[in-house]
Formats: sequence, C-alpha cells, structure tokens
Amino acid sequence: MWASILSEWASLIFRWLHVIAAVGWIGSSFYFIHLDLELKPREGLPEGAHGDAWQVHGGGFYHIVKFLVAPAKLPAELTWFKWEAYTTWLSGFVLMVIVYYLDAELFLVDKSVLDLTPTQAALFSFFSLALAWLLYEAACRSGLSAYELPFAIGGYIFLVALTYAFTHVLSGRGAFNQIGAIIGTIMVANVFTLIIPNQKKVIAALLKGEKPDPKFGKQGKERSVHNNYLTLPVVFLMISNHYPLIFGTRYNWLIAAIVLALGPVIRHFFNERHAGRKSPWWVWGVAAIGMIAIAFLTTAGPRDAKAATVVPKHDFAAAQEIVMSRCSMCHAAEPVFDGITAAPKGVRLDDPEAIMRNSRLIGRNAAWSNAMPPGNITEITPQERAVLAAWIADGAR
Repeated sequence: MWASILSEWASLIFRWLHVIAAVGWIGSSFYFIHLDLELKPREGLPEGAHGDAWQVHGGGFYHIVKFLVAPAKLPAELTWFKWEAYTTWLSGFVLMVIVYYLDAELFLVDKSVLDLTPTQAALFSFFSLALAWLLYEAACRSGLSAYELPFAIGGYIFLVALTYAFTHVLSGRGAFNQIGAIIGTIMVANVFTLIIPNQKKVIAALLKGEKPDPKFGKQGKERSVHNNYLTLPVVFLMISNHYPLIFGTRYNWLIAAIVLALGPVIRHFFNERHAGRKSPWWVWGVAAIGMIAIAFLTTAGPRDAKAATVVPKHDFAAAQEIVMSRCSMCHAAEPVFDGITAAPKGVRLDDPEAIMRNSRLIGRNAAWSNAMPPGNITEITPQERAVLAAWIADGAR
C-alpha cells in the first residue's frame, strides 16, 4: 500500500516540476527566437552589434542589443538560460521511470503488440532513447545539417520510422511517450552538449583577450532553430497520453506522423511573421486539413478491430459482464488489482448505474481504442470490445 501511495505522490511532484520547468524553457525559447527575428540593424549601435529591438512589457520599456559574436568587453554579470532545459529533462526522466518503467506492465507493454517482460520493455526504451540521440548528433556533426531542407526531411522520415517501429514494440501510450522523450532528449542535449559549451568557449576567448570564433555562435543558432521547430510536436506527444483515441487506435503511428509535420509548419508561420516577412497564411489551411485527418483516423477503432465479428446491439447484460470481468478489478470502491489502492481517476465501474453513467469513457478507452485495460493486462478480446462498441452505438441503454 505505502509503495503505491509514495509512487503516486512522486508522480505528482515530478509531473508538477516537469510542467513548470517546461513552461520556463519553452517560453524563453519562443521569446528568444521571436526576439532574434525581430532585431534590426540601425545606426549608432555598439561595435559588433548585429541589431537591436525596443519592446514594452509590464509598464516598462526594454532596449535589447544583440552582438553577432560577443561584445568587445564582457559584462560583469550574465544571465544563463540553461537550467530550465536541464530541469525539464531530469524531471521528465524521473517521471518516465516512475510511470513507465516501474509500471511497465501497465503503460509500456502491450502483449497484444509484442510479448515483452517489463524489464525488456524498460531496457528497450532506455537504449533506443540513447541510440536515437547519438544518430541525430552524428548526423549534425557530419555536416549534413548544413543542408537545411534535406536534413529536415530526413529528420522527419527518421522520426516517423521510429514512431512506426515503437507502435509495433510498445503499447500505443508507451510509443507516443517514447518518441516524445527522444525529441525532448535531442532538444536538451543540444543545449547541454553544444549551445552552452560554445557560449563558454566564446567567454573564455574574451577573457584571454582573443577574438571569439564566429562558428561557435553559428553552431549554437543552428541547434536552437532545431529545438524551435521540434517544440510543438513534443508538447503534443507528451499530452497525448490523456487522449486514448490518439494513441490507442489503429493508425496511431500515422496520427503521430501528421503531428510531426504540423508542428514545424505552424512554427514556420510565427517565425516568418516575427521576422517581418509576408505571413504564410496557407499554413492554417494545412493545419486544418491535418487536424481533420487526425480526427478521421481516430474513428478507425482499436488496432485489433478487424478481428471482431458482428455482434447484437443493445445487449447491456453482455456489456456489463465484460466491464465487470475486465475493468472492475481496478475501477471499484475497493480495487483488488495489486498496487491499485483507489479507482483510477475516481471512475468506478462496479455496478450497473456506474457503467451506464461512464459509457462514453468506456467507449473512448475500451471500445473505440485499446487504451484500456492498460497493457491489456486483463486480456480483453477484440470481440468483447466490439460488444461494448455496439452497445454504446445503440444508445448505451
């Protein structure tokens, strides 16, 4: 009992920290990309200045000047923007261990996809995380990233291929979390392994009275742009675990592929607008089409829907029997599943009235998707999901 309670509290604390840190990191990232695009060269700027911008916020005026490489003289104090990124990743990894690794049989493994042990799934997740980052880093350091469009297309294909592979190894929820974790790791590693070290090299050169190499700033800017275009997809993927029709349906990998394309496209609109160039309004047409496509794909049903046969409608007795045998061991006043001390999310399914009242939740989680039971731990069959779907389609009477 105490282990389950401590796990729940740890999950809450680290999720809270993760969200707070991510807000700080993403917010500062968006701000500086906006600022960088808004800078204009003007007369009277200090030597080596790239441009400046005037801004107003909170009743005050701000005059920001950016130096192309570095100022001729280092200021006494510098504000570093790095701990937001580090805290986001560290808290996120701890959260991943608590939720996905310690409860792998529920959230990382789906035996109907691949019969893995919890240890095998956790090791696969960890090593694929490291390998994907190493491949990205090798591609960047090889010089391929200098070819922006081909590199972006290649990166997109790489991420979609990973997503497809993960949905055929892990549970849908685990797969979406895994690809989100990989993107997040790439983004934080860009800060930790290149952006901050390059800034330190520039400072070291200034302290020696030397002129810093411009390549350090150029490399940092390149990785910062990568992070900028990856931000919206990673946010979507990280919140997707709350939406079973996204991760638990037949074409979940294709939904992720659309999101991986839409995020950068939407960022392109804002980047162009902030730079003072002509706003690409076509972006919103593409985004609308993409979201409509996602909505359509979520109606395809669970992955194993093809195995279901035609079932009679309005069969509440059959639906109740399925829910009681497959769901109520956790969703009850007194759960009997090991490690579960209270009905998840307060949803009880242990009597006819509760089942009727929560019919839409049952539909989204167990009939139209295979999100529940988590990891299909109670081995609900495609036929049983079809019975639930038919009962709900007939009005859940």
